[in-house]
Amino acid sequence: MNLPFFISKRISKEASGSFSSIINRIAVVSIGLGLAVLILAFMVLFGFKKEIKDKIYSFSGHLIINKYTLSTSFEESSITVDDSLIQQLKSYPLTERIQPYAMKAALLKTDEEVQGVIVKGVDESFDTLGFNKHMVEGRFPNLTGKEYSTEVALSKRVSNYLELNVGDEVLIYFVQNPPRFRRLLVTGIYETGLEEFDEKIILGDLDLVRRINNWPDSLAGGIEVFLTDTDQIDRAGDDLFNSLDIDLYVDKVTNRYVQIFDWLNLLNRNVIILLTIILFVSGTSIISILLILIMERTQMIGVLKSLGAQNKLIRRIFIFNGFQLIVRGLFWGNLIGLSLGFIQYYFKVIPLDAANYYMPHVPIQIDVGTIIGLNLLVLTLIGLTLLIPVAIISRVRPVKAIRFD
Repeated sequence: MNLPFFISKRISKEASGSFSSIINRIAVVSIGLGLAVLILAFMVLFGFKKEIKDKIYSFSGHLIINKYTLSTSFEESSITVDDSLIQQLKSYPLTERIQPYAMKAALLKTDEEVQGVIVKGVDESFDTLGFNKHMVEGRFPNLTGKEYSTEVALSKRVSNYLELNVGDEVLIYFVQNPPRFRRLLVTGIYETGLEEFDEKIILGDLDLVRRINNWPDSLAGGIEVFLTDTDQIDRAGDDLFNSLDIDLYVDKVTNRYVQIFDWLNLLNRNVIILLTIILFVSGTSIISILLILIMERTQMIGVLKSLGAQNKLIRRIFIFNGFQLIVRGLFWGNLIGLSLGFIQYYFKVIPLDAANYYMPHVPIQIDVGTIIGLNLLVLTLIGLTLLIPVAIISRVRPVKAIRFD
C-alpha cells in the first residue's frame, strides 16, 4: 500500500464540510476556470487566424510568381505560362496546385455611379468550391466555355454602392489607351469582410483580361502556387526563387499582405500574456491552499514525525493532496471549455460585427494537440508550485507541532 497516498485520501475525506473543504473548492474552481478560459482563448485564436488566412488564400496563392517590375500598378507584366514552367512548379514536393491569373484596372459604370475596381481574371483551375463559402448571393462565374466569359462576381460592398443585384448587367471600362469596354453580367456576390478584397476586387475570366490586353493564351499576369504545408512558405519561396528563371520573382502572401499577418502575430502575444496571468493566479491559489492544509494538519505532522516518519514521506502526503485538486480542476476546466467551444462551433451563438471583426460570428478551431499541451502545461507548472509550500514541513518540530493549537 502507498502510505502517503492512503493518508492523503483520508484527510481529504475528513476535510469534507470543514473550512479547508471550502478552500479546496476555491482551488478547483480557480484551476478549472483558468484552464477553461485558456482552452477557449486558444480555440478562438486559432479559429480567427484560420478564418482570416483562408479568406486571403481564397484570393491569393501562398506564393505568387510574376515578372520583375518597378511598377507599383496592380497590373503585372505578362509571363509565359508554358509546359516547362508548369511542370517545374507542379513537380516541386510542397506544391498542392497552381493557377494562372491576371489583374486589370477598370471602372464599373451604372446610370447613377462609377466605381474603380481591379478585375482579377482566373480560369477553371480556380478553387470555386473553396470560394463558395464567401458567396452570399448567386453563383461563381462559369469559366469553362470555349469563348471568354463576360460573367463576373462582385463584392457585396461594390454591389451595394452601385446598386447592382445578381442578374444585372453593368458596363466596365478598362483603363488603357485607347480605352475599351465590355458589358458584364453579374452572376454572384461575395463577401469576405477584408477591405483589401471587398473594396476593389471583382472576379472574372482570365481570357477576358487576355483579350483586352491582346495576349495569346500562353500569357498570364502571374501564377499562384498553393502549398501542402503553409508552415513551409519561407522555405518554398526560397527554393522556387533559386530554381526559376532570373526574370521571375517569387512573392510570398505574407509579404503582400504584411499588415494583416503582423496583426495576427500580435494576437499570439495577447494569448501568451493571458496564459501567464492565469498560470500565476492558479499557482498562487494552490500555494495558499496547501499552506492552509499544512497549518490545519500541524498536529498530524508532529505525530507522524514523532513516530519516525521522514520529511520526504510527509511532503508526499501533501503533494498527493495538491495533485488531487489539480486533476479535479483540469477535469472541470476541460469539461467547461470544450462544452462551450463545441456549442459555439456548431450553433454559433455568439455573433460578431463583420465590419469590425471580418466575420459574422466567433470562430472556433478545435486542435487536440493544443488542448493536450495546455493540460500538460498547467499540470506541470502548477504541480511544480506544490514544492514551495511543502518545503516548510522540514522546519516543523515534533514537540511544538503536537502542542500546536
